[in-house]
Amino acid sequence: MQQVLDGVIDYHFLLNGNWGQSASNRFIDVVSPNDGCVAGRIPAMTKEEVDLAVQGAVQAQKQWGLLPVHERGQLLLNWADELAMMSDEIAEMIMKEVGKTYSAAKNEVLRTSDLIRYTVEEGKRIHGEVMTGDSFQGSNANKVAIVRKEPLGVILAISPFNYPVNLSAAKIAPALISGNTVILKPATQGSISALLMAKALDKVGLPKGVLNVVTGKGSEIGDYLVTHPSIRMISFTGGTKTGRDIAKKATMIPLVLELGGKDPAIVLEDANLDKAARHIVSGAFSYSGQRCTAIKRVLVMDSVADSLIEKVKQQVEKLTVGMPEQDAAITPLIDASSADFVNDLILDALNKGAIPITEYRRVGNLIYPLVLDHVTQDMKVAWEEPFGPVLPIIRVKNEQEAVEIANASEYGLQASIFTQDIDKAFHLASKLEVGSVQINGRTERGPDHFPFLGVKNSGMGVQGVRKSIESMTRDKVLVLNL
Repeated sequence: MQQVLDGVIDYHFLLNGNWGQSASNRFIDVVSPNDGCVAGRIPAMTKEEVDLAVQGAVQAQKQWGLLPVHERGQLLLNWADELAMMSDEIAEMIMKEVGKTYSAAKNEVLRTSDLIRYTVEEGKRIHGEVMTGDSFQGSNANKVAIVRKEPLGVILAISPFNYPVNLSAAKIAPALISGNTVILKPATQGSISALLMAKALDKVGLPKGVLNVVTGKGSEIGDYLVTHPSIRMISFTGGTKTGRDIAKKATMIPLVLELGGKDPAIVLEDANLDKAARHIVSGAFSYSGQRCTAIKRVLVMDSVADSLIEKVKQQVEKLTVGMPEQDAAITPLIDASSADFVNDLILDALNKGAIPITEYRRVGNLIYPLVLDHVTQDMKVAWEEPFGPVLPIIRVKNEQEAVEIANASEYGLQASIFTQDIDKAFHLASKLEVGSVQINGRTERGPDHFPFLGVKNSGMGVQGVRKSIESMTRDKVLVLNL
């Protein structure tokens, strides 16, 4: 699946059971955020090759969908085992390609193996139902409906850079166990890790065309993919702007969109501030804040703000800053444009009166973790998703103000509430316009079988193993007239 040219590895795509290069003879450099070196090159596929991938998946689905679920499941279980055996190799690439620490990268691979195994078990429990017609008058009593679960067909899975293995497999495994075939379009940053993940599946006997991995620039093949008439469903994880664009262009097919967030942590007066500070810092700065579910603002009651901020500062000062190879907590952002965006948000806030609680430093793509106090609603950082290591703190007078600010966001992914009053936590949670509310814990995805969703501009549809399987199947009704 690769060849070495001038010391840089050129990786091949997976197309209908074959690893190959593009007829375009063009490659895209995957530049490591750690040192700016080329981690490898991926093929820039043509529209004609994309069409071959989709048509191959259409043909493969006819046979794959007929296999008993336990046979499909066995292949996936073998894939999970192979991923675990390849975890060191894949973790090294994740570290090089997207800037995660080795330990976090390996954990992602092993977590993915567990996700696949759970998906197999859940897939065996997706059943249809039998209904009788005698709830209605007339001759309906003689009718019996058998409701079967059918695969949709070819699923287009578009995965992001930040979890290139886990968020790819979280789409692929539910699709395959339910009898669909998959076209995987990974983000450019993360493509090599996704190809290695596909290599693991290929090694255990993947039938040709059941999974095809297409690589290339979204600007060249993206629209062709999302509007292809043979695609029967799209599962996308990425930015809100791109998600909206997909929603406009894809017509008459199901969509599951996992988009951005501006997740608030609401800290009430009675909160355990030590616990709140630990979870806030972990939630805000894990993987340098490059998580859609990162805590991206703190809404704290003014009466406890000073105490909380001091504890948050102490936690942030414990974070190590450096390179992934050093197992640092804060590592370079994925690229220069991302770092520039975070930098602009910070400068806007500082110019408008925000007070830095920790020292602001930037070295290339590496931004040191920054806590900003006295953030006000006229600052961009109060509303925009930074996807970087900056944490704005907004002081509020009461719980109502906290809810109003939280709900004023265009996003609605998750929120955290820190309080020792469980009744109050449930009351506030019911008012928050988000998909999930974490009580006394950081915002985060998972465990992987929990429902995961966003409202407003944070997405549409529901993920989580069982929910993902359900989104990739449809009902087919057979009516018996007795």
